[in-house]
Amino acid sequence: MTSDPIRVDIISDVVCPWCIVGFRQLEQASRNTGIQIEPYWHPFELNPDMVPEGENLKEHIMRKYGSTAKQSEDARAHLSTVGAQLNITFNWTEESRIYNTFKAHQLLHWASTIGQTHRLKLALFDTYFTDGRDVSDEHVLLDVIDSLGLDVAKAQTALDGQTYAQEVRKKQFFWTSRGVSGVPTMILGAKQATSGAQGVEAFTRILTEFAGS
Repeated sequence: MTSDPIRVDIISDVVCPWCIVGFRQLEQASRNTGIQIEPYWHPFELNPDMVPEGENLKEHIMRKYGSTAKQSEDARAHLSTVGAQLNITFNWTEESRIYNTFKAHQLLHWASTIGQTHRLKLALFDTYFTDGRDVSDEHVLLDVIDSLGLDVAKAQTALDGQTYAQEVRKKQFFWTSRGVSGVPTMILGAKQATSGAQGVEAFTRILTEFAGS
């Protein structure tokens, strides 16, 4: 069994609830087994063509997936139950909205240049799902940067100049061109891919088998 952390490339979006659920499940499996993981986050936009003001979440789910209002509500209730077991607080309301995340991914790429992607990614999940804030809003994003003690001026410069816009697009294309069409997608050790939130038990088995291979 390997003693080195397993690199886990995670393709995800910060407005994808199953992305944070899947990561927390993997994290719990890591704790349960003692097998360390080293996450690397990669960009994916669930809604690249979203209008600037976003869309009401319930209406978005109904439109995108053809579900009824009841099915949409039930899905969020289920997520809240699953999240509570993993210390994730989903604060859904009738006014909850979903947004485009291209600016957020640009800042995440900037954060990767200073080794802070993981902290920022988790903070953005909390900002959106727990605090219900607009993660497409530059002021919100810079507020998160500030809360982490990172350099707001440099983050602002990166956004203003779209310094990493092209790099984010390249990374998105890299993964979609390799068949990633849904998130979360996790790749262990550049060898084994899993899709979706598999559950703690399944991730425990996956980690154990991978570490023992």
